[in-house]
Amino acid sequence: QVQLVESGGGLVQPGGSLRLSCATSRSIFNIYLMGWYRQAPGKQRELVAAITPGGTTNYADSVKGRFTISKDNAKNTVYLQMNSLNPEDTAVYYCSARSVISNRIYWGQGTQVTVSS
Repeated sequence: QVQLVESGGGLVQPGGSLRLSCATSRSIFNIYLMGWYRQAPGKQRELVAAITPGGTTNYADSVKGRFTISKDNAKNTVYLQMNSLNPEDTAVYYCSARSVISNRIYWGQGTQVTVSS
């Protein structure tokens, strides 16, 4: 079992920045693909960014150049640095962990990000 706890969401003005954190219950980064998803009201959940066990990253086109995913193995924590935020980034952001062995996926509880003036 893997538990994920997100933090760092909140209200920010357009053009501002936030850093989301996802703390995992144990050391899993070597066998789990870590990701950040988001879901806006009335829309489907979408992948925002992901990082492989080897450290390769990929991003949704809408956030390339603005968001950065990273992980700290010592702290068992994944981060999503979000810069140049705009109202379209408003959503609940979820951390995910997908096993590269079993393909089982775990989700965090989500954290709200609201971009508004």
